[in-house]
Amino acid sequence: MFSGFPPEAMTFFRGLARNNNRDWFQPRKEIYETKVKAPMCELVEAINAEMLKFAPDYINDPKKAIYRIYRDTRFSKDKTPYKTHIAAVFPRRGLEKHAGAGLYFSISPQDIEIAGGVYMPGPEQLLAIRTWLAENHAEFRKASRGPEKLMGKLYGDSLQRVPKGFDAAHPAASLIKMKQWLYDLTLDAKLATSAKLAPEILKRFRAMAPVLELLNTPLRAKIRNRQPAMIADLF
Repeated sequence: MFSGFPPEAMTFFRGLARNNNRDWFQPRKEIYETKVKAPMCELVEAINAEMLKFAPDYINDPKKAIYRIYRDTRFSKDKTPYKTHIAAVFPRRGLEKHAGAGLYFSISPQDIEIAGGVYMPGPEQLLAIRTWLAENHAEFRKASRGPEKLMGKLYGDSLQRVPKGFDAAHPAASLIKMKQWLYDLTLDAKLATSAKLAPEILKRFRAMAPVLELLNTPLRAKIRNRQPAMIADLF
């Protein structure tokens, strides 16, 4: 199991936060590669190995899982070029990274963030999930209470009114109004350099996995239903 990030990783990020520019980063890029990114790859591999036991469809190649350190500043007022944390995402196989329900964690000198759920669904995904929730809300509410002890309550941005096509008096109205379905919490940053880091992430991933599978059920069904039509289009 992963033994933790070296202290140099947190020192690197603290320095980067004070000097977020290319002149500071470039001479220290090797530190990032060896003390931050390489251990992060090891951590993702350790997470993958354990997820084979309870969420095999969520394992992800470290090259795809780990976010780049370079920020996309095109549409941001903050023009600093580098992220001051490192993060990884574990979407369900066959679904888009942020449209379906997936798992996530990030590491920084400030905290450890662990999250799971549906973050940025498009209109098609929103409609599919809302329709499924309208029909399966009792099952979903029961399952969603499972992770609460470790992750807090499910939350997310929500509409003021029930969207068009759904009954405003529906017993699942509060779920249907949601635009995101998320769990999220932060843990003490000291865990980053500890062997306890991977187990703390994994026990929360394990708790969230059944709920994520439910949220992904209508999205997977939509893809399955689309495949025969796609094949027919070839002839």
